[in-house]
Amino acid sequence: MNKTTLHLALIGDYDAQVTAHQAIPLALQQAGATLDLTVRFDWLATDTIKSTEQLQHYDGFWCVPASPYRDLDGALRAIRYAREQRRPFLGTCGGFQHAVLEYARNVLGWADAEHGELAPDSPRAVLTPLTCALVEATDTIRLMAFTRIAEAYATLDIHEGYRCRYGINPDFESALLEADLIASGHDSAGDLRAVELLDHPFFVATLFQPERAALTGITPPLAIALLKACV
Repeated sequence: MNKTTLHLALIGDYDAQVTAHQAIPLALQQAGATLDLTVRFDWLATDTIKSTEQLQHYDGFWCVPASPYRDLDGALRAIRYAREQRRPFLGTCGGFQHAVLEYARNVLGWADAEHGELAPDSPRAVLTPLTCALVEATDTIRLMAFTRIAEAYATLDIHEGYRCRYGINPDFESALLEADLIASGHDSAGDLRAVELLDHPFFVATLFQPERAALTGITPPLAIALLKACV
C-alpha cells in the first residue's frame, strides 16, 4: 500500500537568509501537491546528528546547500545511512560535495579524503575550488540518457542555477567514477555537475540548485522524483 504522508529529513544547518533554504520547503510542498501527498520534513542540524537511530523513521533525505556544515561528521553520518539503507537521497550543492566525500571515504576506502574548503592542503582533497566560482550563475546542463535525473526531467538539456565555489577535483574524477558512482550531468564546458549511484533506488546529487525553481512557481522535477522514490 502506497504512503500518502511522507516524512523527510533535511540535512543541513538552516539559515533563513539562504535562498536554497527558502526554496526547499516550497519545492517539497509543490511536489507533494503534484503527487497528492502530504509532506512533512525536519531540518536536522548537522551537529545534532549523533546516531543513526534518529534517522530510521524518515522516508527520504535531502542534503541541502550552505556548507561548510557545523559538523562534517554529522552530515556524513546521515548520507552514509541513506546510502547503506537504500533510502531515497537527494544532495544539492553542498549536498553534492558531501555525498562525493562520503562515497570516497566509505565506499572507495579513501580514509584521507577531504573537502578542500576545510583542508585545502590535503593531498586527497576530492573537492577543490572551481576554476570560476558559480555564484548566482545559471548554465545549461546536458544530462546522460537513461539516468534517474534524465528520467526526472524527461529531457537531456536543462538550465539551472548555482551558488557554489567547490566541485570535484579533476585529479580524482576518473577514480571516483570507476565503480557505482556515475556521471549523470555536465555543464556547457563539459565539467561534471551531477552524479548518481547505480546500485541504489534513488541516490542523486547535483552541484546546481534545482530547488530554486520553486521560488518562481515551477515545481522542481527532482523534488517530484525524490518524493516518488519515497512512496
